[in-house]
Amino acid sequence: MTTRERSGGHAGESPGGGAARVRLVDVAREAGLSKTTVSAALNGTGRLSPAVREKAIETARRMGYRPNAAARQLRAGRARLIGYVVGEFAGEPWTYLDSPYFARLTSATASAALRHGYALVMLPAGTLQREWADLALDAVIVADPVEDDPLVEDFLAARIPVFSDASVAGRPGAHWVDLDVGAAVRESLDHLRASGARRTALVLPDSTTRFHREVLAAYRAWCAESQPELVTLVPEPGNGPVVRAVEQALASEPRPDGLFVVAEASPPLVMDAARRLGRGVPSDLRVVCVSEDDSAAHADPPVSTLSLRPADVAEAGITLLVNALEGGGSTPPGVLLTARLQVRSSSGHESGPPGR
Repeated sequence: MTTRERSGGHAGESPGGGAARVRLVDVAREAGLSKTTVSAALNGTGRLSPAVREKAIETARRMGYRPNAAARQLRAGRARLIGYVVGEFAGEPWTYLDSPYFARLTSATASAALRHGYALVMLPAGTLQREWADLALDAVIVADPVEDDPLVEDFLAARIPVFSDASVAGRPGAHWVDLDVGAAVRESLDHLRASGARRTALVLPDSTTRFHREVLAAYRAWCAESQPELVTLVPEPGNGPVVRAVEQALASEPRPDGLFVVAEASPPLVMDAARRLGRGVPSDLRVVCVSEDDSAAHADPPVSTLSLRPADVAEAGITLLVNALEGGGSTPPGVLLTARLQVRSSSGHESGPPGR
């Protein structure tokens, strides 16, 4: 009986019939290199010629070699797992994936984390401690936490580093990336006024996140200098509730001639709501929406948008996170970014491509 017959399988298979795991020594034998040389090539270490390093890497790729994750975790002292949760949608665990902003933020965060060798663990909004307590999380990203968010408190109490917005500034074990909300609101409102709007209404989610509280504070400060406050709150997320709030705002007195929609909704639906109420955009109503929805550029008319730059927020946040986990404590506690206003026809003026 041959060795293959005794083992009960073909060469390259495990006794159970599945594919055998390719080992580092297998790659070394196939490449005609030492195990130490192959290890150095795959880890980016050692003084190897480019040709030798490429040969080792290509052989490992062709053979399907994967480093032992458990061994790497033991060496590094990390599981290389990052939890991710959106605090704002605690009542509806996965609703945030329907949002163009959070969809882009989540995708960009996962991609940036993977480039640094970390995997994102998606946690439902409103998650309870028993749902994550046994996960080996190196850190947790809490996007848009609500005021006094219990998730932030639970993670910090468990000594898990938290990365969030500036609401966690000054907390031990917490880092943040945020936008200059006051500057963004003033830029948008000043633009509407310069375009001819004298009574700009604000449509805002009824939310306790830091972003929405700061938007309201900045709007009220701006109104104190120039106009009465015209605020309509949206009780829940989704196109339907936001469109109804837009219609309510446009039907109110004094009749607004400017509209700043911070609650996320499809920009073409906002334009449809204005038309149903007989409002010409931009002839007698100028509009800016906070939106990452690509449909804004194709609405009739194209809608001016304030972008919260989710891809840039994700990149800055992951860079900050990795530096904090691996950089020995030299990482600054926070990073402040600026939003980007893209002016289109709905607010009365066209502009070129947005600046950085």
